[in-house]
Amino acid sequence: AQLTESGGGSVQAGGSLRLSCAASGHSASRLCMGWFRQAPGKEREGVARVDTGNGSPLYADSVKGRFTISQNNTENTLYLQMNSLKPEDTAMYYCAADQRWFLCWALGANSYQYCGQGTQVTVSS
Repeated sequence: AQLTESGGGSVQAGGSLRLSCAASGHSASRLCMGWFRQAPGKEREGVARVDTGNGSPLYADSVKGRFTISQNNTENTLYLQMNSLKPEDTAMYYCAADQRWFLCWALGANSYQYCGQGTQVTVSS
């Protein structure tokens, strides 16, 4: 599978961005898909993930109430709506997918089968 992210950019604190992840080259009808981020000098951390079969999301505590993960199965696209952005949200954001949807809630940030190239999000104070 190939994953292509878009929608990153630079915004001021309190602003919003919407990231998109277009998935192609796979035939799986159900995936675990997620968004991760990595800031310079820090480990990759999970932001949000979803089992595309049931749409149930899981969020990191740091983004709950501010970020929303959603999917368009018809277009094979995953989204991340980010509101009330903070400077600490600055990072490279990656989209990831894994066919092991039954392990969705257990997959570590570096355990996904497929990962995109990332899109930079910069939030200034």
